[in-house]
Amino acid sequence: MIDRAPSAQYRNGMTPRETIAVLDFGSQYSQLIARRVREHHVFSELLPPHTTPQRLRELGVRGLILSGGPASVYEPGAPRCDPGVFDLGVPVLGICYGMQIACQLLGGEVHAGQTREYGRVRLHIRQPAGILAHLPPEIFVWMSHGDAVTAIGDCFESIAATDACPVAAVRHKTRPVFGVQFHPEVTHTPNGEQIIRNFVYEICGCRGEWRVENLIDASVQAIRTQVGPTDRVICGLSGGVDSSVTAALLHRAIGDRLVSIFVDNGLCRRREAEMVELTFRDHFGIDLRVIDATDRFLSKLAGVTDPQQKRQIIGHEFIEVFKQEACKIHGARFLAQGTIYPDVIESGHGPAGHSAVIKSHHNVGGLPAELGFELVEPLRELFKDEVRLVGEAIGLPENVVWRHPFPGPGLAVRIAGAVTRARLELLRSADEILLEELTAAGWYRKVAQAFAVLVPVASVGVMGDGRSYEGEHLCVIRLVESRDFMTADWVRIDYDVLAAVGNRIINEVPGINRVAYDVSSKPPSTIEWQ
Repeated sequence: MIDRAPSAQYRNGMTPRETIAVLDFGSQYSQLIARRVREHHVFSELLPPHTTPQRLRELGVRGLILSGGPASVYEPGAPRCDPGVFDLGVPVLGICYGMQIACQLLGGEVHAGQTREYGRVRLHIRQPAGILAHLPPEIFVWMSHGDAVTAIGDCFESIAATDACPVAAVRHKTRPVFGVQFHPEVTHTPNGEQIIRNFVYEICGCRGEWRVENLIDASVQAIRTQVGPTDRVICGLSGGVDSSVTAALLHRAIGDRLVSIFVDNGLCRRREAEMVELTFRDHFGIDLRVIDATDRFLSKLAGVTDPQQKRQIIGHEFIEVFKQEACKIHGARFLAQGTIYPDVIESGHGPAGHSAVIKSHHNVGGLPAELGFELVEPLRELFKDEVRLVGEAIGLPENVVWRHPFPGPGLAVRIAGAVTRARLELLRSADEILLEELTAAGWYRKVAQAFAVLVPVASVGVMGDGRSYEGEHLCVIRLVESRDFMTADWVRIDYDVLAAVGNRIINEVPGINRVAYDVSSKPPSTIEWQ
């Protein structure tokens, strides 16, 4: 069995007195709630919905948030919390499903709504106090629900409504229990930050003394405790900020007992392996093994078009390469990975165990038991921006800390259809042009993630004086802005920059004569195409 580093690492010297616990009912936004609380410098941790009141007392929670979830509260087997959590005497905020379960357990009724609300909706605030303090009478909020609270009994009062939902926010008359049918944690609710702030500071009375930089010493100590004084650790290094920070933490904790492996699967950006070697072997002096497995990966991917199958193949080969290399490293019992929480939640491994799988990640739950390694994942409960703060604090160079995310399966999931050497070179060229132009125009740091996608769609064009079908591929440019990569919006980039990117790609990359710009947001889309 593969063991994972316990979340107790965040309790061993890390957890401050004031903690907001989030009971996770399976929402894709559950960890995002915790992230929003942390932005206000209050520690927050996700816990299973069945966490007992006694456990919450032991943690000394200052408040409790009940997350959303995909189930209906009236369905048999739907996740529920212990009703005793409402007797703890600490404030409770229910969000979407969390509001519905709170109302149901405290005397209200929930049924399927007559109208499903999804997207931005106008909220009419009846009582601008408590969680809705400091807000204008009308705001836009992000809704995503089919069920609704249809009766609130004598205990609750409705404090906000939408045109389709008369009970869009509630307050208990005698207990510090609040609920909102919408999602204040997503950036699509512009005033959501104020609502979270109201709950954390004005209702729970927190002081805001937690800092993510304080994780470094405790993470190092947790690694030393888990690994012990003699065992060696293999770190899967990709060159991205997640694996880089992981390697830096491991190196600080165990020194030369860390062996980092970079698997060149042939699906990386141009000169990726060179950059990794320069940074980690030459600059930091880390024991780095570079494995060129290009032929192996491309042969396995030949003719494969399904994106999930691509991910599975890449994940399997990734593990096989590691198994072969691990046999050469005496005393290696641990495998360190740069897994962060968006990887975990999108793979359906949240605390509730109810999250839907959006996409599989080769570094989440993909290690077979026969590998015999225990996993070390010091960033498993952090978001991308928190990882960057740790990276800066630990002394990584700026170009590593602020490098845009790159998917584990690499360019294979940015090529629609079969992966070939020719298509990889096309995409590398287009991607390189995009990043060069963004950097030259000062846009690289303004954008959370930027990449090109290759779509095999033949398109007519004009080359010289005649029609041409030279363009066998459509190149789609994707630029997003995001604080946490759980939600994202497309970037309203300067048209001159976009034009320069498009012109260069069309003129310099044979096989592409049309460039498109992706203007979809997450949700409902994902950041990556596949």
